[in-house]
Amino acid sequence: MHAASLPRLRTALVLSALLLSSCSLLTSRPPAPQVPAAAPPQAEPGAAIANLAAALIGTSYEFGGADLKGFDCSGLALFVHERVGISIPRTAAAQQRAAQPVPLTQLLPGDLVFFRMGAGGIDHVGVYLGGGRFVHAPHRGVAVSSAALSDDFFARHLVNAGRFWGAAVSSR
Repeated sequence: MHAASLPRLRTALVLSALLLSSCSLLTSRPPAPQVPAAAPPQAEPGAAIANLAAALIGTSYEFGGADLKGFDCSGLALFVHERVGISIPRTAAAQQRAAQPVPLTQLLPGDLVFFRMGAGGIDHVGVYLGGGRFVHAPHRGVAVSSAALSDDFFARHLVNAGRFWGAAVSSR
């Protein structure tokens, strides 16, 4: 073999190795979110709920979904509450009716924020993270994500908030 062709051979081998490794990356599925089976017992329930919800950002939307295969909005709220040992109703409207009301000025991480997107009653829910942000499963085709309550769209549709953990709060 010629000494001049040795660098070309090395370059070809490196490029081949990179190409082969990138092909395996392209065909693999993204890893499932790593969500603990339950929150640590010492964690405050609200913070644990918010942290679990944040860990699910990027999970697929699935109508009627309430597990790691995919979520709808109320299924997401149900899932994160179950992980800290709190049972809540299944639908956004039922969650809103059953939750202890929380004034919007007193929101804490882990509270639920309720929206009226359509002409009917409460039909969307998110998990408040703090700092004016919440996690929700928006709709088919859009993964679980975070948004700002101050966003014009969400501010227009925000109705109220509620809590299923901790001490009672004052009325709205």
